Amino acid sequence: MIEIENLSKTYKMDNGAEIKALDNINLKVESGEILGIIGMSGSGKTTLLRILRGVEPFDEGDIVLDDIKVSHDSNPYYFTKLKRATAIHLQRSFGLWAETALQNVVRKLYGAKYGDESMSDKEYAFDEFEQEAMELLKLVGLEHKAQHFAPVLSGGEKQRLIMARQLAKKPKVLLLDEPATMSCPKTKQEIFDAIKNINKELGVTVVLVSHLPEIHQYLADRLVLMKNGKVTDEGEPKKIIKEFLEDLEPEEEIKLEASSEEIIKINDIEKRFFLIKGGSVLDIKSINFEVNKGEIISLIGPSGAGKTVLLRMIAGLDFSDSGSVQFKTDGEWVDMHEPGIKRMKVRSQMGFMHQEFALTHYSTIKDQIASRLGIKGQEVVRHAKKIAEELGISDQVLDVLYQLTDLPEAEAKSRLEKIGLSAEILHELFPSFPDNEVKKYAKPIFEALDLSLDILDRKSFELSGGQKVRATMALVMASQPEVLILDEPFGDLDPITLRSVSNSLKRINNEFETTILMVSHHLDFVEELSTRAILIDDGKFIMDGIPQELCSEFIRRSDVDYLND
Repeated sequence: MIEIENLSKTYKMDNGAEIKALDNINLKVESGEILGIIGMSGSGKTTLLRILRGVEPFDEGDIVLDDIKVSHDSNPYYFTKLKRATAIHLQRSFGLWAETALQNVVRKLYGAKYGDESMSDKEYAFDEFEQEAMELLKLVGLEHKAQHFAPVLSGGEKQRLIMARQLAKKPKVLLLDEPATMSCPKTKQEIFDAIKNINKELGVTVVLVSHLPEIHQYLADRLVLMKNGKVTDEGEPKKIIKEFLEDLEPEEEIKLEASSEEIIKINDIEKRFFLIKGGSVLDIKSINFEVNKGEIISLIGPSGAGKTVLLRMIAGLDFSDSGSVQFKTDGEWVDMHEPGIKRMKVRSQMGFMHQEFALTHYSTIKDQIASRLGIKGQEVVRHAKKIAEELGISDQVLDVLYQLTDLPEAEAKSRLEKIGLSAEILHELFPSFPDNEVKKYAKPIFEALDLSLDILDRKSFELSGGQKVRATMALVMASQPEVLILDEPFGDLDPITLRSVSNSLKRINNEFETTILMVSHHLDFVEELSTRAILIDDGKFIMDGIPQELCSEFIRRSDVDYLND
């Protein structure tokens, strides 16, 4: 089916350095097989998948897929043939039309036949493709969500919808890169079952890259281990998984004892969402809990339970319908739903890392930290207030603008556009930190995160997946915030890198007395890192207590098969 011979790939950095991503790879994939590939972040897994897709050039070797042969110097025609024979789902890829799930699949079927998804004649397109689209949705377990608006589907549902769209191309090979990223156990089970159905019902060969041992244990017929761009072993999944986990570093203990001082109070928070077209209603009711200084608290629960919404309300990024969130700063309680200078001071002491985080592609890490320190530095509030007064901007408007700096870039730009402003206003109010001071601020954070200071001069596309996550943490932590809020940013890390991140967060908690509030579906990570867990389901507060006990209860409620293998 697929033969890979002597495949090599080297990336050349802007500074002249070279990184050997793939080093003489030789591999065969049988027709109808589910081949698993496991390895640490940066081992070359995604590069290999992209080359198999036909979208990544390589330096040496050959790829043969049935009657298609592609060499490093092949004509683009052959790379196009390879693209037509394969489909891919990349990690953290959520590109969907702002329409229903059914319309998304119909568009892909239309585009596969006619060359473009614009569907100028929608009625004709539905007449021709609706039935086939429904069959694909059924195959991935989404037929009951056919009329639901795609942007409001849960993360796991979006991933299954993307798979349905890829199947619309009728590929010979389906390439999957971390298909269960950021999914709860029940959603993972649904994704895994969808992959099994695709393989069994359609006979599609699957090449599956994942850092999760349990996904390979449940799905893979054969498992390949990659290290430093090389295939080091392959065989029965249990054997290869055991070999992979031999590199796990020892677990560090949580040294800091949380104090009895309350610093965050969540009082009777309620929020209700009405979805205009075909969606369900999320109804968050009467959430109450307190956070003590130095605690590491994890919010756990199914996809769509309201965890991210709750985190955003706690951070003051979204407002609740009723109730309040209060932060203690300088001995005074500040309401996060009341704009003003006091709330700005809270924000300057808070870091937020979003689920779909992104580094600026072409900026160095040093430049991005300089920008971050300009937003979160010690004197930022006083400096911004002075500039705002010169521009005639009120304290309330200044705070609303400051709020945007904690949002993902695309969301911040969208909000600015709605009020007729450009991102330049944020640069004027919060100018970058002096470049020559960045290293001084970065050094202790980089040491805690076990990152080399050499990374400061690299750009994000020159970093591995694990380095990107820790570099983003360094951005968020550069100003040494008192409270760190993490919305599932570690879903696509391998267990070895995740252990390193867990140990890093423990060091940050201990060395800087940072209070951490996070959402994660990685239950082993939650048990290892948290001092306390809170279980939320369908917008309701279920339990609060010892992480190990709550994770066990969550797994019991999820009723999944893959964790029982």
